[in-house]
Amino acid sequence: MFDEVAILNELSFKFVRSSGAGGQHVNKTSSKAELTFDLDNSQFLDDGQKELLKTNLQSRLTKENILILQCGESRSQHKNKSIVIQRFLDLIKENLIEEKDRIPTKIPRAVVRKRLTNKRKTSEKKANRKPPEIN
Repeated sequence: MFDEVAILNELSFKFVRSSGAGGQHVNKTSSKAELTFDLDNSQFLDDGQKELLKTNLQSRLTKENILILQCGESRSQHKNKSIVIQRFLDLIKENLIEEKDRIPTKIPRAVVRKRLTNKRKTSEKKANRKPPEIN
C-alpha cells in the first residue's frame, strides 16, 4: 500500500489559536493543529495512487491538490497533532481502496415465475370485482 512512516515526513504542521471554551488559556496558546499534505509533490505515492486520491478526495482538496486537516478538540497541542495525524492516515487508507466492479447477476427463473403468477392472481381478483356482462 504505502509507507506510513515515510509519508509522515511529507506532512507540514501549523499551530493556531483554537476557538471555544478554555478561558484565558485559549487566548494565549496555539493548540489547534493544522496539517497540510501536498498530494502532487508526494514521493511516496505512485501516480495511480495519486489519481485515485484526487478523485476520491476531490471535495477535500484545494485547487493546488493540497489536503488540509484541522484538529482543535483538545487543549493539548501534542494531542491535537496526534489526532490529526491519525485522521490523515485513516483518510488515506480508506480512499486508496479501489471498489470492485459489480457483476450483474441473472434473475432466477423461480423469481420471475412467482412474480408473474402473483400478477395474474391480482389481475383475476380485480376482474372478478366487475359486474358480469349481460348480452
